[in-house]
Amino acid sequence: MAEAYWPHRLNIQGTTAGGLSGIDYDPERSEYILLSDDRSDLNPALFYTAQWAPPWLQSPAPKSVVELQRPGGGPWLARRRVEARMSVPDPEALRLRPGAGTLLWASEGDVTRGFGPAFYESARDGRLLREFALPAMFNADASQRRGPRDNLGLEGLALTPDGRHAWLAMENALIQDGPIPTTKAPGGPCRLTRMDLETGQATRQIAYVPDAIPLRPLIPGSHADNGITEVLMLDADRMLVLERAYATGAGNSLRLYEIDTRDATDVLATDTLAAGNHRPAAKTLVADFAQLGLSRLDNTEGMCWGPALPDGKRMLVVVSDDNFNPLQTTQFAAFEYTDRP
Repeated sequence: MAEAYWPHRLNIQGTTAGGLSGIDYDPERSEYILLSDDRSDLNPALFYTAQWAPPWLQSPAPKSVVELQRPGGGPWLARRRVEARMSVPDPEALRLRPGAGTLLWASEGDVTRGFGPAFYESARDGRLLREFALPAMFNADASQRRGPRDNLGLEGLALTPDGRHAWLAMENALIQDGPIPTTKAPGGPCRLTRMDLETGQATRQIAYVPDAIPLRPLIPGSHADNGITEVLMLDADRMLVLERAYATGAGNSLRLYEIDTRDATDVLATDTLAAGNHRPAAKTLVADFAQLGLSRLDNTEGMCWGPALPDGKRMLVVVSDDNFNPLQTTQFAAFEYTDRP
C-alpha cells in the first residue's frame, strides 16, 4: 500500500485543484486523468492529467489542465451566472475509452434546477462529442415525487474490458424505488445501467442495495449518509462497487464489494422497484478500508486500475474528493489487488 496527498487548494496552471471525483489511467501516456466535481464555480468544469511514479510516495506531479466544453463550444458557465434553462454539470466519474482515445464522463445533474443526471463523451482536448440519451426514469422531477434525488445521482462509471459497454451507477435509489440509507436500515436499491457505446442505448439495468450507514453521528440526528461512489470492472461481468459513508463527527467509512452483474434481474423495464419484483445483485465484501493501513479515511470517490505491478498483479488506485474543504484532503492511495479465488 502507498499513499500520497495534494495540498489544499493546490494551484495548477492558474486553477484551484480539488474535488477530485473521477480517476482513470492512460497506459499509452503513463498518466492519470483526474476529474474535478467543481460545478464551474471556482474553475470551469475540467480535468487534470498527472504522473505518479513508483514507489508512489511522492505526490502525483500535475501535467496539464483541460477544460470540458459545453454544447456549441466554450467552457461551462458557473451556476451563479447561467440562465435558468441551461444546465451546469456536476462531474462525478470518468473513463478513458480505449481505441477511440476519448473520455466518457458522468454528471449528477442539478435536480433542483430541473436537470437530471447526464452521460457525455468528450475529446482529450475537452470538446464535447456527444451526450447519451438516458432512460426517462432519470429525468428530474421538480416536485420530487419520482426520479433522482438532488446530489444523489450518477456517481460511478465502469467500462467493460472490450470497451463496448459502460455501466453507470446511481449513488442512491430513485425516489420511487425506496429510501436513502439510515443508521438502522439499508437504502433502497440503486440502479446500475449498462450503456451500449456504439448505439448509445441502455441495454440492461440491475439493482444494488447499499448498506445501512455503518457509523453513528456524534450528535444524534446530525448528518449521516452512505452510497455508491464508484464502480470498476474486474472482467466482462464482475464489478467492484465502492460504498462511502459519512457521519458528522465520526468521519468516513469505505467498503469495497464485488458483484456479478449476470446474477441480478434486468430491471430496465421496471418502473418502480419493490420487494418481490426483482432480484438485486448479491455482494461480497472485498475490503474494509479501515483495515488497510491508511493514515486516514476521507471522501474517496474515484477508483481505477493503475499500471501492472512488476509481478504482473493489478494495482488499484483511489482518490478522495476534498470538497475544497480545508478540513478534508486530496488523498491518493494505491494497493496491490488480489482477485478472489
